[in-house]
Amino acid sequence: MRITVFGATGAVGGRVVAEALSRGHEVTAVARDPARLPPTAARVVTGDASDAEDVATLSAGQDLVISATRPAPGYEDDLVTTAKALLAGLARTGVRLLLVGGAAGLTVPGTGGLTVVETPDFPPALRPIALACNGQLDACRAETGVDWAYLSPPALLEPGERTGVYRLGRDELLADAAGRSAISMEDLAVALLDEAERPRHHRARFTVAY
Repeated sequence: MRITVFGATGAVGGRVVAEALSRGHEVTAVARDPARLPPTAARVVTGDASDAEDVATLSAGQDLVISATRPAPGYEDDLVTTAKALLAGLARTGVRLLLVGGAAGLTVPGTGGLTVVETPDFPPALRPIALACNGQLDACRAETGVDWAYLSPPALLEPGERTGVYRLGRDELLADAAGRSAISMEDLAVALLDEAERPRHHRARFTVAY
């Protein structure tokens, strides 16, 4: 597959690039500052996921776009702006989008339908990014002309080991028997590339966890 990855300099985006390359895909790694990218076998280009023209140009002739951008503190609403630009650009090229989002809008089992951000112990400092992630998903749901899928990570997403093992869910937070909701960034990348190669979610959110 020919895959364009926006946010390739980020923790998740870099792992997505590495996972895609390991599977033999032809990867275009997009960054605002390509100098920040470590040495890679990917084709490296300058681009901005919040610019619909860049998105259209860099997705033309590709099979898939994966976006794993993350805004700096204080610029959380950029997530919504970027989602809209991605969708506008891809509406012109007809390329599928896999978007890495947030966990805030997942419902928490045993709470009567509360979402993660609505739970009483949700950290106030994380509310801006959480609400922006919800707006990001809303932007996707309002788009009917693009084949998108939105991946919500579990509560804990950290660098770790690639096991290749995970569970799939839809709109409910996944947790193990001990109540831990987590996955490594490496296995999140595995889940993304599995979805890329064998699409199961169309205009829908999904989630993963151990």
